[in-house]
Amino acid sequence: MPTTLITTPTFARHSARPWQILEDAGAGPLRPYEDVALPTAELIEYAAGADALIVGMDPITAEVMDAAPRLKVIAKHGVGVDTIDVAAARARAIPVVCAPGSNSRAVAEYTFGLLLSATRSLTASHTAVAAGGWPKLFGPELHGRTLGIVGFGRIGRLLAGYAHAFGMELLAHDPYVAEADIRAHGAEPVALDALLARADAVSLHTPPDPSGTPLLDRARLAAMKPGAILVNAARGGLVDERALADLLGSGHLGAAALDAFSTEPLPADHPLREAPRALLTSHMAACTPEANQAMGAMVAEDVIRVLAGEEPHHQAR
Repeated sequence: MPTTLITTPTFARHSARPWQILEDAGAGPLRPYEDVALPTAELIEYAAGADALIVGMDPITAEVMDAAPRLKVIAKHGVGVDTIDVAAARARAIPVVCAPGSNSRAVAEYTFGLLLSATRSLTASHTAVAAGGWPKLFGPELHGRTLGIVGFGRIGRLLAGYAHAFGMELLAHDPYVAEADIRAHGAEPVALDALLARADAVSLHTPPDPSGTPLLDRARLAAMKPGAILVNAARGGLVDERALADLLGSGHLGAAALDAFSTEPLPADHPLREAPRALLTSHMAACTPEANQAMGAMVAEDVIRVLAGEEPHHQAR
């Protein structure tokens, strides 16, 4: 009987359906549900008996795959597969599946919430009031401001719709999307450096470079419009976090709101913890009951398809 190793603590948290899909097919979990992710050493140990992996942010390397001689499929409980060595899986004939579109609305809504909060200092006001203060913190209206969207896939397009409703002007950079398609969604297609120079707020919705080089390094962050706001609910590797903290400290950037970091959980000595006007959240943009159910069901169904010798519906390339 096949077994499925589930390492993400959020799998099926808001719906029993994903569990039921696996159990009905006789591919139940290899370990009891726990509310923590597996450390790498334990992941390798458990993987030895797994026919399928359902993972979150765990790094799934060639070493992990080689420790799992029965492994037939790797499923990302989410969309981005940058934490999985897809090339190594392909070389071992192990399909990698994910759940495209399952959390797009959740992330887009959360991203716009980060933008609003950073612009109007909502969390700073809450912290001050809860501590007994009563500050009047000023911030600009979004109407008439320019939002630059880097990455114009499902999430970027939803975000564009929300920004339009607030009367924002839109710039978009995505070398993989036709300019006509970007214009059809009400945004002006521009090069990345032009977007950074013109936008009052920049939101990132693109995978990181496999080399680990930040898309927004110190030079690009410094080239952003003075007083601009940076929002990142995608991946931490997209931003030079030390440089970002420095530019917040100098006052060059107006604010930053981040839900993703190069190291998670955030280390105690991380420079952004002490940076002014930094809004930090715990990689929870996709955490809605609706997205959780959709993600779990999509990957569970594809796991069962592969274990049954069928082609998955949502294979990562």
